[in-house]
Amino acid sequence: MNLSELSPDLPALSASLEKRIMADIGEKSGWISFADYMQQVLYTPLLGYYSGSLVKLGEAGDFTTAPEMTDLYGRTLAQAMIPLLEQTGANILELGAGTGKLAFDVLTALAGAGIRIGKYRILELSAELRQRQQVSLKGFDNVEWLTVLPERFDGVVLANEVLDAMPVHLVKKYGSGWYETGVSVHDNRLVFADIPCEESLVDTIRQSIPDHVNLPVGYQTEVHIHARGFIKTLSEMLAKSACAAAILIDYGFPAHEYYHPDRSAGTLMCHFRHRGHDDPFFLPGLQDITAHVNFTGMAQMASDHGLDVICYASQASFLLASGLPDLLSNGSAESGNSRAGQLQAVQKLLSPAEMGELFKVMVLGHKIEPPAFMLDIDKSGRL
Repeated sequence: MNLSELSPDLPALSASLEKRIMADIGEKSGWISFADYMQQVLYTPLLGYYSGSLVKLGEAGDFTTAPEMTDLYGRTLAQAMIPLLEQTGANILELGAGTGKLAFDVLTALAGAGIRIGKYRILELSAELRQRQQVSLKGFDNVEWLTVLPERFDGVVLANEVLDAMPVHLVKKYGSGWYETGVSVHDNRLVFADIPCEESLVDTIRQSIPDHVNLPVGYQTEVHIHARGFIKTLSEMLAKSACAAAILIDYGFPAHEYYHPDRSAGTLMCHFRHRGHDDPFFLPGLQDITAHVNFTGMAQMASDHGLDVICYASQASFLLASGLPDLLSNGSAESGNSRAGQLQAVQKLLSPAEMGELFKVMVLGHKIEPPAFMLDIDKSGRL
């Protein structure tokens, strides 16, 4: 990979984080879980990928999300949110708001529909992204930033590509049972190292992986303890409300597809300067590390803690049912975007070969009457 475009101080910051992680490994008897490693490289204050000052999104960053492609994405989600907002009260809480583009488009679309949002709250861990959000949303006086989830929330929670950035535990099946793949140090380098799973992790494997007994020796995958814990906390927060909903959008599969025997190397992926690769030890703190979402596990955790699964559908189905075609045919292209550019972005959002089928939308609710269009496209029976 071409590192010549990096600011000279960035490799030094990465080396500092790597040294810190190695010291932590030494203090913990020579091994840490991959979830621990992923937590540190993404979220260590000032040095982690999401908590540092790196530009993450757009041409100057490492990846591009759906809201950055076209305003039609946010405008369509706004239409989908209206029947939920009418039930819950006109408040929105966005988790991990990126550059603020999605918030801008949603707020603009709702205002155009005559819907006034009481509070649009944003929970953002990245200082760099928070600064960008504050610039792009300076025209809205109802936006405020949080550092932790509130105790209770009446409204609609919006989370676009949040769950995929939560640390995962890596596991591998041996002839003698399941092992956990963690991180150790060899010849002053970070390396993978496997140890037998603790019983609590084996229990999670049994709960998460439908056919774990029959998977072949050598099978590697991820389990989502952090994401499950987050869904538990989110569900408990929403279950305290009079009426609330959450829209979760991410790439992933139901458990029987996630843990298919053919998916034998898992889904872990790294992103650096718009290139995907599989080396999580490359420039720690300067690249993104993600894993796909096990939506079955998320749905089970939500149901166990007081929420209903209102809808589960592919992104393509959800956007089409929410009125994207009408917005495309009736609306003008946003400033700076040609009609051809809009069509290209929509093609990527909807195409089965791009984001249309890989990305899923899960809507959770507490005392919510499901909108008719969500009932029409719901595939939660496949979870």
